[in-house]
Amino acid sequence: MSVERQLKEQFAENLEIVDALLADGSEPDAEYTIEHHFSATNFDRLEKAAVDAFKLGFEVNDAEEMELEDGSIIFCFDAIAKHKLEVPLLDKACEQLILVAGKQKVDYDGWGTFFVGDEVEGDEEDDEDYDDEDEDESDGAFH
Repeated sequence: MSVERQLKEQFAENLEIVDALLADGSEPDAEYTIEHHFSATNFDRLEKAAVDAFKLGFEVNDAEEMELEDGSIIFCFDAIAKHKLEVPLLDKACEQLILVAGKQKVDYDGWGTFFVGDEVEGDEEDDEDYDDEDEDESDGAFH
């Protein structure tokens, strides 16, 4: 897929996700932890993407190894930002990170965050998770 097409699709998904979170009652003025997902079969390329994301100001977590259903192994990490749930901020971050992914020949797999609202304290397991591929309630884990 071309970068232009990927950006266009991601921007549309950003708007859909933000609208869904806010329509469900998520706090519009809260600071959200946004985790942008990367994956690759080549660890060295993934590591270079992590360095590039860090240089852009994102917090980067340690890469993890995952086994897919077909038995193949991929490596993944998240580039983390904290800001309001505003489409222009998300679009800018996604554009920067999609360009990093293209440069390093790794996959940008979208982003996820948690619902922020009136919840019973200590009941974090009922948080809702939204990302670009799954807008349904989840078990509270990022995808």
